[in-house]
Amino acid sequence: MDKNLQYIRDVKMEDLPWNRLTTAYVRATAFPEYFATIENMSNKSKVKSALHEVLRNIEHQSTLWRATPFSMIFLVRIFKKAVAERNDNAAALLIVEELLWFFKLIAELFHETEQYKTEQKDDTKPLPYFGDMLREEFLFPEEADEEEEEAFWEEDVEKSCDEMFEQLWYSFYYYSYQVILTCKETLEKIDNAAFKEEVQQLQNLL
Repeated sequence: MDKNLQYIRDVKMEDLPWNRLTTAYVRATAFPEYFATIENMSNKSKVKSALHEVLRNIEHQSTLWRATPFSMIFLVRIFKKAVAERNDNAAALLIVEELLWFFKLIAELFHETEQYKTEQKDDTKPLPYFGDMLREEFLFPEEADEEEEEAFWEEDVEKSCDEMFEQLWYSFYYYSYQVILTCKETLEKIDNAAFKEEVQQLQNLL
C-alpha cells in the first residue's frame, strides 16, 4: 500500500500534536474532544455545534491550515460511519449533509489551486509524505508565551515565500484532497434522494 494511504488509514488521534497545529482562529487543542462528540452521534445539537467549530476553523475564506489535512482524516472516518447509520440516526444524517457540502468545498479549492499553479507556471510540489507536515520546523512552538506566540504568527506570513514553506502550504490542499479521494466507495452507497445532487457534484470533483 502507498505510504501516504497507509498513514491516512492508520494514524490515531493521539499520534497528532493538536496543540501545535494552527487553524483560522486558534490552535487545534480542543479538536479531539470535538471529534469524539461528532463520532458519538448521540446528540444532534452537540454534534452540530462541534462540527461547526471544526469546519469554521479548518477552512476560512478559501484558506486551509496546518490542522486541515489531519482533521480531514477523522472527518472522512466519521463520514463513512455516518453514511452507514444515516437512516436510523438524525445526527448521522446531519453529518452526512454537512460533510458532503464541506468535502465538495475542499475539492473545489484544490482544483482552483491546481488551476492557479498552471496559470502561474508554478511547479511547487507537495511534501513527499503526509507526516512531513509534522516536522518540527512547521509546528507551533511546544511552549510559547504571548509575545512568542504573536511572533510565530507574524513569521508564518513572512515564511510564505520560502520554498520549503510553499511546499507546506500547498500540501494542506493536496493532502486534504487525497483524504477525500478515499471516500469514493462510500459515496456510491448514498441513495438518499435529497443528497443526489451533492453526491454527484462531489464525485465529479474526485
